Amino acid sequence: MLTAYDLMTIDPITVKPDTPLLEVVALMNKVGNRQLLVVTDDGALVGIVTDRDVRLAVNSPLVTDEPLDRIQVLEQHTAVECMTSDPKTISSNTPIHKVAQLLSAYKYGALPVVDDGQLVGIVTVTDLLNQMALLPEPD
Repeated sequence: MLTAYDLMTIDPITVKPDTPLLEVVALMNKVGNRQLLVVTDDGALVGIVTDRDVRLAVNSPLVTDEPLDRIQVLEQHTAVECMTSDPKTISSNTPIHKVAQLLSAYKYGALPVVDDGQLVGIVTVTDLLNQMALLPEPD
């Protein structure tokens, strides 16, 4: 039986809670991720920040349409201010059918993988779809 371990990205790219949103966006764009995990200095997972979270912060009714105002929001605010705290997680031995159920039920794009309190990976919807694409075609 396939598990999250078989799909996950090991040692995912992370940011610290005090990382400015401008750096978060730059890193997302550089690596092509729609989400980044937020961890403390000792590696404990504290949240997940998604491209949607950043868009909501920048498109707040309190921010004008001026590009400089939007950049200022990205410079002055940090990952911890717009992340989802204590995100739903799975373990590396979670069966992939359960991973699919959770991603679908919560409409998540990714699930952090945590074993023994430490972040060990991340499984994304794309990882799941890539695995499904490897399945043999029905006769």
